[in-house]
Amino acid sequence: MQVGLPRAAFGFLILFGLYQSAEGIGRHLLQSFPVQAGLMLLCLAAAWPVGRFVLRFRGFDAFALEWHRSVPLWLLGAIVLATSAKLLSVAAGVGLGAYSVQATSEQPDFASAAPLIALALISTFVPSVAEDIITRGFWWRVPWRALRGATFVLITSAIYVLNHLYRLGNGPTEWLMLFCFGLAYGVAIMKTGSLWTAVGVHWGWNLTNEVLGHFARIEVMSSNTPFISAAAHLAMAALMLLLPRREMPDGRCQLGC
Repeated sequence: MQVGLPRAAFGFLILFGLYQSAEGIGRHLLQSFPVQAGLMLLCLAAAWPVGRFVLRFRGFDAFALEWHRSVPLWLLGAIVLATSAKLLSVAAGVGLGAYSVQATSEQPDFASAAPLIALALISTFVPSVAEDIITRGFWWRVPWRALRGATFVLITSAIYVLNHLYRLGNGPTEWLMLFCFGLAYGVAIMKTGSLWTAVGVHWGWNLTNEVLGHFARIEVMSSNTPFISAAAHLAMAALMLLLPRREMPDGRCQLGC
């Protein structure tokens, strides 16, 4: 049984509105990181009641976020893949003259670095999983059970581009880069049936980018850097296509749930 269009649209608009308000109100209007972070956290928190009471799944299961024995392995593997891809893309960028990397003048010791890394873990995880819910998890489970394979990957990659409302003005190069990002994250859920794999790739890339910024100054020296990031994500997508495909249960509430 599919979710009715009114329920699906209502649930999506709640989450989409909260997600966009984080950047629109918190960042651009009020220029307040606490407000931005609070609204983003509210978006993630709202996903459970939306999934349970609006979409009639078992909470986060509405977005393919079931927790099972395979999830830690997939999540860790995806993070390692994304971290490796990010480091290699920076190294390639330096070799091509697209990036200039210099160590910070004062290298932090463990005591000072640990809180920075802990904050980076949280500040990159929440927006990554919230965006993955809106642009991938929702579309994997809620409206059309037939949306699978290449169709799912291509459509959700386009949705991922459109979700970046405040970056669309950067032009076609930005759109292409975001679309390639979406391809990698879409392939991750397509192959495993779990949004956690896509979260791992997305989060791993953002986390590595954030942590690198604490230990080094990375200056962009060329307008071609989006192509380097796009190529890194296409490489990750190609590697993940080699994974055996697995379909998870649909996570719907049974009678009495």
